[in-house]
Amino acid sequence: MAYKIDESKCVNCAVCEPECPVGSISESGNTRIIDENTCISCGTCVGVCPSGAIAEA
Repeated sequence: MAYKIDESKCVNCAVCEPECPVGSISESGNTRIIDENTCISCGTCVGVCPSGAIAEA
């Protein structure tokens, strides 16, 4: 199952983006998003998110 970023919690710090091994995270407006079609559900992004905005979809 892919991960998802809660836009209400995301502070757009971009810490998660370089941690994604498949490049599924990108900026969209004032937040980051995860492409559910390319996310491999490794959870690496969850461990680095300082605002706890990332969870399983």
